[in-house]
Amino acid sequence: MGGEGGGVLADWIVDLGEHNGFIAQTTSVPGVAQRTGATIYYVELYPGAQAAADGGQPVLALMPLPGDVDIVLASELMEAGRAVQRGLVTRDRTTLIASTHRVYSIAEKSAMGDGRVDSAQLLAHADGAAKRFIRFDMAEAAERAGSVISAVLFGALAGAGVLPFSRAQFEATVERGGVGVKPSLKAFGAAFDRAQKAPDADASETAPPPAAKPAPQPRDPAVRALVERVQQFPASAHEILFEGVRRLIDYQDPAYAGTYLDRMQKIHALQANDDGRLAETTARHLALWMSYEDTARVAALKTRATRFERVRGEARVQSGQVLAINEYMHPRLQEICETLPGGIGRWLMNSSAPRRLVERFTKKGRVIQTSSLHGFMMLRCVAGMKRWRRSTMRFAEENRLIEQWLARIAQTAAFNPALAVEIAECQRLVKGYSDTHERGLRNYEVVMEAAQRAGTALAPATLRELRDAALADEHGHKLRAALAQHALA
Repeated sequence: MGGEGGGVLADWIVDLGEHNGFIAQTTSVPGVAQRTGATIYYVELYPGAQAAADGGQPVLALMPLPGDVDIVLASELMEAGRAVQRGLVTRDRTTLIASTHRVYSIAEKSAMGDGRVDSAQLLAHADGAAKRFIRFDMAEAAERAGSVISAVLFGALAGAGVLPFSRAQFEATVERGGVGVKPSLKAFGAAFDRAQKAPDADASETAPPPAAKPAPQPRDPAVRALVERVQQFPASAHEILFEGVRRLIDYQDPAYAGTYLDRMQKIHALQANDDGRLAETTARHLALWMSYEDTARVAALKTRATRFERVRGEARVQSGQVLAINEYMHPRLQEICETLPGGIGRWLMNSSAPRRLVERFTKKGRVIQTSSLHGFMMLRCVAGMKRWRRSTMRFAEENRLIEQWLARIAQTAAFNPALAVEIAECQRLVKGYSDTHERGLRNYEVVMEAAQRAGTALAPATLRELRDAALADEHGHKLRAALAQHALA
């Protein structure tokens, strides 16, 4: 058993056994949280009557052994995958009970690209390894009940019917705990029913595909005109174009979203776009690039009502409690210059005394409490600077790069559409803010220079390999190795 609440769950199982005629023992093998997996709690139960009949005390193991585990409970899907990897889940004997939600590991979150492990593969692997696999989103069930995931796991264990105890005996164990009994029993009951009704499937896996979203019906004339323009594109492109337009209106204004559609019209007009793949890929990445993260964007995201609501929900703030949100801000001189009008920003960047003065004040970061009026208004003022975004040094530079990228896509599509798609995907390298953006942009430029040197001889698979190498490590070692391997250094 691994994950949050494992200690409580192990104690419940021991208490359940000891109060119902079993000899019970629990041990734990410490983990390092998200790096190598959570702590494993191991429980063994032995019938007291059998021990008495044998005339001795059983010798219980201190840790689980591969191939010798009857039940594995995991509070998160990756923990279930780790249990399978360790050989603790076997086809001939193990019932695996796991939550299907994900808490991303350090390695997944720190990856420069999309480092997430495919949940579908984890589910398939676990299903193939276990004798019986009971799974559903237990974090959501705990949230609905106002309880914790250990109570849900305990209910699923009871509902699975793999232990020789009744539901009443399980519930009596929770009541003996004396802490949070009512919400724990509510979560227990919901999980018990879920495990009994559909013990081997998550309802979300068999749910029908979502219906197509109807076209938006905006009231604003400028936005309505954009919707009408999107509807002139092929129907297969509507969903992603609507999302791009929505994102860019939120980021800047309807006119900026109109620029997005102007650019996409040129891509759709390419003869190489017959199957729509090039346009779809470009539409997604163009919207992301045009909504690059600058200081105004970061400030806007940190002061949104939806963010405050999300943080309150995650912190489970109760009525009458006060929530304080502290943001650590450390803008560099470069970010400050990029936020200013182009001429002023370049002057400050290339100056001597003014530059040193600004650097002295920005040498250390500062904590801004956005839940206070002063901190909130400070960031809202920064967010309001988006009205001057088009005149900034950063806007000019980003648009120069975007136009070069689009031109390269169009030129490449004329002789190798598959390679043009890979060039469109290279936008994935340009992301984030501050140092992250700087590293990504540097890798992007290196990859694009290599593509230009290779010309028409470059294979799509080679460019994909270079891009993946650039995303593999932030220091660029793997990218340099890949360039050398293909004689493109």
